[in-house]
Amino acid sequence: MTPVHFTFSSAFLLGLTGLAFHRFHLLSALLCLEGMMLSLYIALSLWTLQLNSTCFSAAPMLLLAFSACEAGAGLALLVATARTHGSDRLQSLNLLQC
Repeated sequence: MTPVHFTFSSAFLLGLTGLAFHRFHLLSALLCLEGMMLSLYIALSLWTLQLNSTCFSAAPMLLLAFSACEAGAGLALLVATARTHGSDRLQSLNLLQC
């Protein structure tokens, strides 16, 4: 495993462990998801550069577009929960309440 692969794998796993173990606030969960998506974007970009192929050149841009949509939807949910519940703590959210 090259140091570049190790760096992006460890960045992804760091975001995954942050998402798994530090789920106190919705904002921290969104930041962990964004870090995971950015590490995937950079790894996919470097992979297409290493292959010297134009077939996969649109894949990183598509992933970046989906990650921007995910961030926008996450921030909209963050604002909605902060307005209705008063905080962004995940323990205060109840899926049974409307």
